[in-house]
Amino acid sequence: MPGLVSIKTPPDAPPLRISVSESNNTTQRSEPGIPKTPSPLPKRLPSPSPSASRSKPSPDRRLKKPQPDSPNQILSETSLDNPDLGPFLLKLARDTIASGEGPIKALDYAVRASKSFERCAVDGEPSLDLVMSLHVLAAIYCSLGRFEEAVPVLERAIQVPEVSRGADHALAAFSGHMQLGDTYSMLGQVDRSISCYEEGLKIQIESLGDTDPRVGETSRYLAEAHVQAMQFDRAEELCKKTLEIHRVHSEPASLEEAADRRLMALVCEAKGDYEAALEHLVLASMAMIANGQDTEVAAIDVSIGNIYMSLCRFDEAIFSYQKALTVFKSSKGDSHPSVASVFVRLADLYHRTGKLRESKSYCENALRIYSKPVPGTTAEEIAGGLTEISAIYESVDEPEEALKLLQKAMKLLEDKPGQQSTIAGIEARMGVMFYMIGRYEDSRNSFESAVVKLRASGERKSAFFGVVLNQMGLACVQLFKIDEAAELFEEARGILEQECGSCHQDTIGVYSNLAATYDAMGRVQDAIEILEYVLKLREEKLGIANPDFEDEKRRLAELLKEAGKTRDRKAKSLENLIDPTSKKTKKEVTKRWPGLGFRI
Repeated sequence: MPGLVSIKTPPDAPPLRISVSESNNTTQRSEPGIPKTPSPLPKRLPSPSPSASRSKPSPDRRLKKPQPDSPNQILSETSLDNPDLGPFLLKLARDTIASGEGPIKALDYAVRASKSFERCAVDGEPSLDLVMSLHVLAAIYCSLGRFEEAVPVLERAIQVPEVSRGADHALAAFSGHMQLGDTYSMLGQVDRSISCYEEGLKIQIESLGDTDPRVGETSRYLAEAHVQAMQFDRAEELCKKTLEIHRVHSEPASLEEAADRRLMALVCEAKGDYEAALEHLVLASMAMIANGQDTEVAAIDVSIGNIYMSLCRFDEAIFSYQKALTVFKSSKGDSHPSVASVFVRLADLYHRTGKLRESKSYCENALRIYSKPVPGTTAEEIAGGLTEISAIYESVDEPEEALKLLQKAMKLLEDKPGQQSTIAGIEARMGVMFYMIGRYEDSRNSFESAVVKLRASGERKSAFFGVVLNQMGLACVQLFKIDEAAELFEEARGILEQECGSCHQDTIGVYSNLAATYDAMGRVQDAIEILEYVLKLREEKLGIANPDFEDEKRRLAELLKEAGKTRDRKAKSLENLIDPTSKKTKKEVTKRWPGLGFRI
């Protein structure tokens, strides 16, 4: 259970003569137990183990009045002022979960425990028992999929501890921030999640120092979150810090160092530094070999093959993939999703080298495995494989087949918490597919759904989000929704200027789209200013050898000539609204998109 402070209730606490109602008004769910979120928290004291013979209150019913109908009545009774009630109810909650009775009854106990701790807290003295009960309550909410209700509970929990009071308070504050970050992550709110992790790391460093091994684990955990948010500079900084800590506290070629280097390789690959990524992967592979981790070595071989393919060293990539494939087949079986993932990589490689028959054969082999998954295969694994295969079908001009695979992938993920960003990426790719086959209304709807999810997940400032806005604007142009297209291009321009710079090709494409849209709206002067700026950029910084330069120059001349006339404009076809770069969308969008993060 993430973020719990060690329980202080003695296991042999005497039974209390109180009435505990087992009724509840909460909607029943079918999910048993509390899932453990992998959060790098310091070790804690073990919680009391469940006991089949634990004592329970057994009031004499002959001497008591009938049980009240509403459980809220007991909460208003003076028994909540009993300082022994909170620890007892909290132990009941944990024992109820451990015994498999389900989280609904445990939720009732945890709510009452929190209320009791709240009422018994001494004024001016922060109660760690209250913090602990709130952490348990939030974890139960999360196990029921009620993440929105867990958030205010955890926000209350992190307000109670005072870090200056010592290690126990620091641990409670750290645990609360990390658990809150995990909850925000499950809600798809990436920015808020990372902010909580950052605060947790800050508290941990203040308490333990910046070279403690536990700080290294938290730093790597935070680096993974930054990678998911495509914030690679901060991720690289944290990876370097983690490597330094593990060099001091771990043996050479340790498993911890190998994990750090695999993550660092991922960051370097994302930043285009393939040689550095290859170096980290080779060192990680050597560490895994030294520790006898053959399956992990095979997984690293797949990553090495990816780097070789990026470097166009195809023979070495094939060798790495085949070596990994042999290990996966012998250790996991021919129908394991790991085998399918290597088939997908080989299919991509052979597609890039023009061997389309071999590529399609590997795609079909992978699809056979995904269609009949072995027990233990996750929906995320299958959806990821289907998405990658769809990219290959898209590249060979089979958009209909690619669309079917994307729809299957999205259906697998739609009920999974924490997958909003992934689903948004799939929807954006579906928007591209719909655009390619001329289904512009479907394209716009897919992009709109993706934009809503990306805004909610905190990715509204990423370059990927800017590209999605631009593509949605192009779909709006095809639907004659010029005003909406202009708003989308304007927002995309602001994001891409910030994230990529004015000279980036995607930013210039948005400039040109926006100029054409302003022209169609009658805002000729605005269109002229944008085109003049684009031509100035090309002449002073990018060079005029680009074939789009002459076309943009011609368009500007037409606008200047038109601006000198009376308002007797000829109607322009909407086909001319899309700039030269974007005219090629149907053919080239699949080439530009993967480099901007569309391959998930």
